[in-house]
Amino acid sequence: MRVMVMVKATKDSEAGIMPTVERLEAMGEFNEELIRAGVMLAGDGLKASSNGKRVAFDGANRTVIDGPFAETAELVAGFWIWQVKDMAEAVEWVKRCPNPMPGPSEIEIRPLYEAADFA
Repeated sequence: MRVMVMVKATKDSEAGIMPTVERLEAMGEFNEELIRAGVMLAGDGLKASSNGKRVAFDGANRTVIDGPFAETAELVAGFWIWQVKDMAEAVEWVKRCPNPMPGPSEIEIRPLYEAADFA
């Protein structure tokens, strides 16, 4: 099964505060471990929402909304796409992840739809 693993944004990540060298090195080592295990398919960090846009749809109308976006807890600061056997394996990998942010942080795991889901 494929999952998207999302690192939730914090006030620091939204302020554009870059991770320390130690945090980057720890995350790099974790990513290398994921790659060696054949789990990591893709992954990257995202710039703060102040660099982003949203497009709101209402029928045929489209409205462009400039960042930054208000609710930090609802924003994503980075992501991975992993290939795992099940959700339990994804959870075990996340538990091994270095804390991605200074202070409290959160990582969300969501399964991706597969072709078989639409059979």
